[in-house]
This record gives sequence, structure tokens and C-alpha cells, in this order.
Amino acid sequence: MENRAREKNIIIAFFVICLLILVGRLVFLQLINQEYKVTASNNVLRYEIIYPSRGLIYDRNGNIMVGNQSAYDIMITPRELEPFDTTGFCSIFHLSREQMDKMLAQIDSRRRAIGYQSVIFLRQVSKEQYTRFLERAHRFPGFSVQTRSVRNYPSAICGNLLGYIIEADRNFLEKNPEYRAGDYIGRTGLEEYYEPWLKGEKGYSIYLRDVHNQIKSPYEEGAYDKPAVPGKNMVTSLDLPLQIFGEELMKNKVGSVIALDPSSGEILTLITSTGLSTEYLTNFGAYYSQVISDPLKPMFNRAIMSSYPPGSVFKLVNGLIGLQEGVVTPNVRYSCNMGYRAGSLTVGCHSHPSPLNLMQSVMMSCNAYYCNVFRNILDNPEYDNIVTAMDNWQEFVKSFGFGQKLGIDIPGELPGSIPGSGTYERIYGKNGWTSLTVISLAIGQGEIGATPLQLANLAAVMANSGHYYTPHLVREIPEDPEFRPTVERHHVMVDSVYFPVIVEGMYQAVNAPAGSGATARLAAIPGVELCGKTGTAQNPHGEDHSVFICFAPREDPKIAVAVYIEQGGFGASQAAPVASLLVEKYLTGEIHPSRQWLYERTLEQDLLTRHIE
Repeated sequence: MENRAREKNIIIAFFVICLLILVGRLVFLQLINQEYKVTASNNVLRYEIIYPSRGLIYDRNGNIMVGNQSAYDIMITPRELEPFDTTGFCSIFHLSREQMDKMLAQIDSRRRAIGYQSVIFLRQVSKEQYTRFLERAHRFPGFSVQTRSVRNYPSAICGNLLGYIIEADRNFLEKNPEYRAGDYIGRTGLEEYYEPWLKGEKGYSIYLRDVHNQIKSPYEEGAYDKPAVPGKNMVTSLDLPLQIFGEELMKNKVGSVIALDPSSGEILTLITSTGLSTEYLTNFGAYYSQVISDPLKPMFNRAIMSSYPPGSVFKLVNGLIGLQEGVVTPNVRYSCNMGYRAGSLTVGCHSHPSPLNLMQSVMMSCNAYYCNVFRNILDNPEYDNIVTAMDNWQEFVKSFGFGQKLGIDIPGELPGSIPGSGTYERIYGKNGWTSLTVISLAIGQGEIGATPLQLANLAAVMANSGHYYTPHLVREIPEDPEFRPTVERHHVMVDSVYFPVIVEGMYQAVNAPAGSGATARLAAIPGVELCGKTGTAQNPHGEDHSVFICFAPREDPKIAVAVYIEQGGFGASQAAPVASLLVEKYLTGEIHPSRQWLYERTLEQDLLTRHIE
């Protein structure tokens, strides 16, 4: 009996406790917490969204690259729509009666789905139109104005780098439920990659409606309104004046220029030419069809998306691998008689003194020398077979950052391609290829694909004698003290002791006296020890591509550069002047009088006809 009584008391106590919890919760919801009351009253409340301003984007010196300005959208609330002055409305916004009727019909077809919501009727009307509308707003029941900030750009450059803002589409909204129809999002570039920091947080104001669905007053005197939170500002590593100068040098040329600080991986310039002008970005949707149909593909970010043959600049990599593998030494000499010959195969070369050692081979960019080095790498008796040697070579090359994404902080980067034994076994079959079959890899041709960013990274590796840092564009986000750019230090598989002889070759390529056979003397800068390497990449669709990588000064380098100009011809003729002028501007602040002719010649070069013809 006692057990039964105890069980009965426990059950009664349980139900009493549950009842008290329910009563307490009800009191909290009804009398204390008004949020649920607000939610339940949506039929008599109207929420007006307050859009935040996006975070500003600065260069490394505090110059604004992306700012904000006010924009005005004309909103329509179908449930509040009444007969209105259509003639006056059309007059303000330069609409025909047919356009107006079509737009109203589209809204009417969505009336049930829209409900009491307000939706955008006209986007980004002018300030004059906004003012005229406000003066006559009483004539247009059901219409209102929504103010939001849109991007503005002090300079007309960097469109591919910065990215643009566009209204979120249905596919994006389905994957990101925190956004709603009418929200704008970053697309491409920094705007997309750093969307979580730049976007800010929407706010709202709550108003009461009367029985006629007209706004009566703020709800609870604004006690439950939520202010918008602006997006976070960010400071990039870019040098805006240098970027502007580089864009000027690349006018009427197609290609890329990347400059970075080899000691940190911070990108100083990232130029795509011909790229997307920022004049299109404020209202990108209106220009989309024009931009997308441009044959020069301005939306294509060549700096990180193009996979080009690197040409002769790749000889630096093969020379270093040969040194590490012990198949070549600085004093080994090879002859060159206008090229390399083996049986019926010939790899041509330009005229230069012969025979030559390793340093001279860099200075003169000798094809024959590197054909010998590359064959020594693949036919190295230390390996059981060419398959093993080839795969080992591939791993060496990848350690320099090729054949993989470097991790730059904008979307769209491609990894390029570095072949291994599997590539050639698929093409030629097992045991169907030799070192002669793939000899074009010796001079950066064949199946190698590299982005201009990877070539700039190679310049940084040379500057650092064997290591590089993750290339990145954003230095800090001041409002987020915990933010740190994702930067790692990477070491190549070649010991630093092997770099000086190759670097000396790069120095001599620029600074050796006339008659020495040096390929980049045009790039020499008075008072600056520039180290560089020319490249001429074969192009089966037209003129060869012009390539140049460099760093300066030789001791304690401050800048590493890669220039790739499509159909530019010899590396020394087009790419080298652009790179050296950029370096000179960055390190000295001006162009030396003795090089003004080169600056003017570079500006006058028009290579676009080679792409249009």
C-alpha cells in the first residue's frame, strides 16, 4: 500500500510540475516576451527592410578602391495599389504606357505570392527621379521608395579583381536561406570571396496598418525595430597607383601583369587586360549582355584562369632540378648551333655564343642547353626507368606551385597542368615514349599549362632562393581583429644552395654588357639591380606569346613580377619593358629620363589588332 501511495504522489507531483512549466511559459509569452506577439501580428504589421551599406575596400595605402553611394528603388505593394496618376508616373520615369501596363500585369500575376509584401518595381532610379517622385508620392498609392547603397569606384580599373554586385537569383536563394528575394550579393573577385564580411546585416522598421491597410504609425514607438549593421571594411595588399600605372602600360594589349611582395605573398597588382571596367559594375545587370558578347572576354580573369605554356622562363625550374639531381653542375658546358639535334628531331634556338655554361644558358636563354639538362633528368641512371624519373620530375615541379591552386583569395583560380608518366602512357602507350618524345617540356612547351599567377610565384621563389608564401589580396579587416589571411610558407624541393648560379644568370640577362648575348638588356633600370628571365611561348593560333618574370632588388627583394602578353612576340620586346617599368615605378617612384622613350613606346604599342583580325 505504501508503495502505491508513493507512486501516486510521484505521478501527481509530475503533472503539477508540468502544469507549472506550461503556465510559466504562457505568462512569459503573453506578458513578458513581445517578440512572438510581433510575429503573430504580421497581418497588421508592415516590415520595411533597411539594407546595410557594404564594407569599403581600401588599398594598402588607405586609398578607397570601392565605396558606396545611395541608390533608390521604387517599390510596389500590390494590396495597397489603387487607381493612380499613370501619366505622371510614366513621365517621371520615362516609361511608355505599354511598358507600364506590361510591368503591372507581371506584378498582378504574382499578387497572391507577394501578399502584403513590397517588391521592387523599378531599380536604381536617378536622384532627380527620386526627388520628383517624393514630391508627388500622394498621387501614387501603393508605391514607395526604398533606399539602399550601391557601389561606386574612384578608378575605372580592377573590375575582375574587385568583382561586382548583383541581385541574388533563385538558385542562390535556395542554397542560402538567410538571404531573401531582392537582396544583392557579391559575384566574382573580392566581393564574392569576402561576402560574409562585406555584406553587413539587414535591419527593419515595423509599422502598424489600419483597417484600410495603410501605414498608421511605428509599432510600439520603434521598440522592436532593428538597425542595419554596416559591412566590415577591408584593407587589401594592392598598391592602387601601381595598379593604375600597370593598367596604363597594358592598354591595347591582351594578357596579365601580377606583382607581389616575395617576403609576404602580398599581391601589389593583379591586372587582366583587356579586363572589366568598373564603370559597368554599379549596374552590372544592365551591361551584362554587352560584356558577355565582347570578343575580348573582359569577364575572363586571365591572371588566374588562363593556362598558358610558360615558355623559356620554365628553364629556371629545369636548371634547378638538374642541379638538385646532380645531372648538371654550374661549370658543365653544352654547345648550341642554332638549336638541339637528335636524329631527325630539331629544337631550334637563336644565335648566341657557344659553348656555354649554366649561368650563361640562363643569360642567353639557350634551348639546346636545357634539352641536354632535361634528358639527363629523365634518363638519370639513379632511377629504375623513365616512368619513375618522370614522376619524380613532376613532384619537383609541383613543389614550385605549378599544377595546383596557390590559394589566392578570390574565386576562379585554375591549377594549370603538369604532366606525369600517366599522361604520356595514355597518349603513347606503356613503354611507347622516351625523353626525346617529351623534349618540349625542357623549354616550357608541350603539355605544361601555367597561370600568370604561378609565373609570378616562380619569380618570388627565385627572389627567396627556394620558398614562397601563399599569394593573397587582403591584409586585414579592422573591425574583425581575429581575421588573419590564410598564408603558409612553402619550400620547394631544391636546396637553397643551388639558387645563386641561376639568379646570377637572371641578373646577367638584364645587366650584362652589349654583345654578351644577354636577352633582357632592354629591361635594365639605372640604379636598380633587376634579375629577370625572358620567355617566348609558342602559339599555334598566331604570334608567339611574350613572357617575362623578374624580381628586384637582387639583395632583399621587394617586388616580384610576371608579365604575359598574348601574341606579343619575343619576351624581350613586349613583356620585359612592361615589367621593368612597373618595377622602376614601384621602387623609385618615377621613370628615369633615359627610359622615357621606352615608356612612351610601350604606351603606343597596339596589339589588339592581332586578336581582332
